[in-house]
Amino acid sequence: MSEFTLTGLRIVHRVATAGSFTRAAEQLGYTQSAVSRQVAAMEAVAGAPFFDRSRRGVALTPAGEVLVRRATEVLAAVAATEQELTGLRDRLAGRLTTGAFPTAAMALVPRAMARLAADHPGLAVAVEEAATPALLRRLRNGRLDVAVVGVGHGLPEYDLGGLRQTTVLRGDLLLAVAESHRFAGRGRVAVADLAQEDWIAGDGPAGEPQFGAWPTLPAPRIAYTARSWPARLGLVAAGLGITAVPHLAVPALPVGVRTVAVDDDWPGRATVAVTRMEASAQARAMVGALREEGGRLAARAEDERGPRTGG
Repeated sequence: MSEFTLTGLRIVHRVATAGSFTRAAEQLGYTQSAVSRQVAAMEAVAGAPFFDRSRRGVALTPAGEVLVRRATEVLAAVAATEQELTGLRDRLAGRLTTGAFPTAAMALVPRAMARLAADHPGLAVAVEEAATPALLRRLRNGRLDVAVVGVGHGLPEYDLGGLRQTTVLRGDLLLAVAESHRFAGRGRVAVADLAQEDWIAGDGPAGEPQFGAWPTLPAPRIAYTARSWPARLGLVAAGLGITAVPHLAVPALPVGVRTVAVDDDWPGRATVAVTRMEASAQARAMVGALREEGGRLAARAEDERGPRTGG
């Protein structure tokens, strides 16, 4: 290697921002040895070390400060060039892989895919469904271009360091009940009304968040558990219990299931589109489509929410 490379600049820049070779490797989806080799090759071209290494991490040398400052400018210019060139084309083309947690895969992501297909018919979009930890691993490893994840109250503090986050939807939980249920004709209910209900809860791998009983209801009575949403909602439609669903799932609810709002101060959660910092034009287009469809779902939920109950 006799000159600086774009890959080398990106890796040196990531080591500097992450503060260690190990964290940079994790964020980039590389092995630590690969990161070390790239940094060493760049240092050989510069004729000076970029980092002082210690047990606590790394610190930039004067040469490293110069390179990282210039790398920031170069990488920003490359990203701007890619965006400008994209603007010269009427259509995006190529392939895009989006991953989503199961509830987002019910309606939000398919609608965003349909919007993207209409706007950019030359872009082939694939979708994968998985839990958030798996989605983030695949995104960092380059297997996904966009990951749609849930964040907020009651969910783990996922490591989103070094990734770009765009909130596409904030929303409340709703109750899903059978159309024959006593709640089905009511626009809203209080948490106290839920105490004697039978609940259908999610049954997934340990550590993965599941929807089921209302989150602020003490000692809920779980009647059945099921792993998939179709099974859970089938039990609800049959009148065997009720469950909690995020409003982003409402467009995909089956026949025989109705939703009811709950008066509660539960802080809620957000649906976030996550990409790598240097996202492709295709990935940015998907994020834009997700935001558009998220706005539509939020507006629909607001229309259907109805007035709050008194007291």
